[in-house]
Amino acid sequence: MNDEQAIALFADMLWLERGLSKNTLASYQSDLRKASQWLQKTQGVALVAAGQENLLSWLASLVSAGQSARTSARRLSALRQFFQYALREGWVAADPSLDIQAPRLGRPLPKTLTEAEVVALLHAPDLETPEGFRDRCMLELLYATGLRVSELVHLRPDQVSLGQGLVRVAGKGGKERLVPMGDEAQDWIQRFMHGPRQALLGGRLCDALFPTRRGAGMTRQAFWYRVKKHAQAAGIQKHLSPHTLRHAFATHLVNHGADLRVVQLLLGHSDLSTTQIYTHVAKERLKQLHAMHHPRG
Repeated sequence: MNDEQAIALFADMLWLERGLSKNTLASYQSDLRKASQWLQKTQGVALVAAGQENLLSWLASLVSAGQSARTSARRLSALRQFFQYALREGWVAADPSLDIQAPRLGRPLPKTLTEAEVVALLHAPDLETPEGFRDRCMLELLYATGLRVSELVHLRPDQVSLGQGLVRVAGKGGKERLVPMGDEAQDWIQRFMHGPRQALLGGRLCDALFPTRRGAGMTRQAFWYRVKKHAQAAGIQKHLSPHTLRHAFATHLVNHGADLRVVQLLLGHSDLSTTQIYTHVAKERLKQLHAMHHPRG
């Protein structure tokens, strides 16, 4: 049996037994065909006859070609599943992929903004309109506190203490936490409460700290749409997520020397390991600075 026939039968098995989509099946077949072609061209061996050393050579060639660890891991996964099936069908006497270690993927770093980009985003809303002033106030508070977007849009005026400079937040699982907001955010909220907020409400009552023209609270989706609009106006090209300013808040605190447990409390993380991702972001920044300024970087 040649490689093409074996790969086709393997794909049929995936479709019949696991009901995988056409795109997933095509991806598996593509990875296996590339392995087969490389092995036959450089090692003189078919995929179904390959040994562990042959497979290791192929994986090493992927790394040398600049293949990401994630892509290499995916292709190794395809090989493992193929050889498990081949062993089951009696095409091979042993699985050559069995003891091959998958590359370490590492933990993906959260997408964040530089301090200059945050400043540009904060200055993007039009302060001549009540909506723009509200958006600026929301962005200032988000960056000052690291709140989740859902926490921000559900804030009520009675959860904000301007005298003490604190925000009382009901986070995940109903757990409450107190978060300091700083003088800048306090000033923006105070100015918003005594002017633009009343203009938005037009005499109506609303429980939300940040209402819309309809006299109701803003949804997460509506606020996120406005954040993307302001980011575009600020010339920020990065792909943003609803947690971008939360990540920026935490990362910038760590970069400026904040204790990790303090950041954990501010973010409302129950487990310190969740917060430790921000130390990796800070280390990446340190590595960049070292490479830029050290004579042997």
